Amino acid sequence: MAVATAGSEGLDCSPRGENGSVVRVVDENTIQFADRRGNNRLDTLRNIVSDNRIALLFLVPGIGETMRINGRASISVSSDLLETFTIDGKSPKTVVEVKVDRAYFQCSKALVRSGLWDADNQMGPNDVPSAGQMLEATAADDFDALEYDRTSERRNKDQLW
Repeated sequence: MAVATAGSEGLDCSPRGENGSVVRVVDENTIQFADRRGNNRLDTLRNIVSDNRIALLFLVPGIGETMRINGRASISVSSDLLETFTIDGKSPKTVVEVKVDRAYFQCSKALVRSGLWDADNQMGPNDVPSAGQMLEATAADDFDALEYDRTSERRNKDQLW
C-alpha cells in the first residue's frame, strides 16, 4: 500500500508492504499497520504527530481495482501491541492505527491503461537508472553509485525487519 500524510514540512507518500496482509482489521472502523524499519526519515510518523489525516492506497498485484481509505491516524508504542506484529523475531518500533472515515474502491481504468500488471510491460533493471545512479547524480559530495548498488540487495535483506 501507499501511505500519504501531510505535515508542517509538506506532503509525504511512501510504500508499505508485508508478506501477506499489510494491515490488520481491528473492527469495522479501525485498521492497524506496523511501521517497520525503512530509510529512517520518519516522515510518516512526524506528519501524523502534527496532522493526523492519512490516506492509504492498496495495490494488489494482478488485481485491477484499488482500495482507498481516508482516516485519522495515531501512533502506538504499546509493547503488547508491537509484539503482535513481530516477524522473524523482530518487532516494529511503532504501530499506526487508523480510524477510517471513508473507504472505497477506485476505478481500475488507470491500471488497465498502464498495463502495470502485464509482464510484457514491466521494465528490467537496465531500463531505468539505478538508485545508486540517481543518488550519485543528486549528491553534493562524492557518492559511489556502484558500491551503493552492489550492496543494495544485501542491505535490504539484512535490514528487512
